[in-house]
Amino acid sequence: MPAQLNHTIVWCRDRHRSSRFLAEILGLPEPRTFMHFEIVDAANGVSLDFMEKEGPVSPQHYAFLVSDEEFDAGMARIRDKGLTFWADPARSKAGEINRHFGGRGVYFEDPDGHLLELITKPYGSEGEL
Repeated sequence: MPAQLNHTIVWCRDRHRSSRFLAEILGLPEPRTFMHFEIVDAANGVSLDFMEKEGPVSPQHYAFLVSDEEFDAGMARIRDKGLTFWADPARSKAGEINRHFGGRGVYFEDPDGHLLELITKPYGSEGEL
């Protein structure tokens, strides 16, 4: 079997707040506790394991492939929470989404400054933008 991503640790200041935020935006079940982690299970069997740390959290980027319906629901939750969102990772196009590769995409931040992304089509080649 080829290698598959199983889980990744998401560093945060409050594992309960951060894991609930992600699960809510994505419309996923409530996080589950495993040892000192709060676990968010994605639909493809990969989990994001939230772990608290003292001091600053280095922002990371996490992208989620979602259906058109899930994108619409996620955008509604982003707007309901009053979150700033962008069409680009440089955060220069506030209040916009992108239409890369014939789909839709958006970037927004979680409570610890991680840059989260929702996309409806996987990335293709640069010429397809």
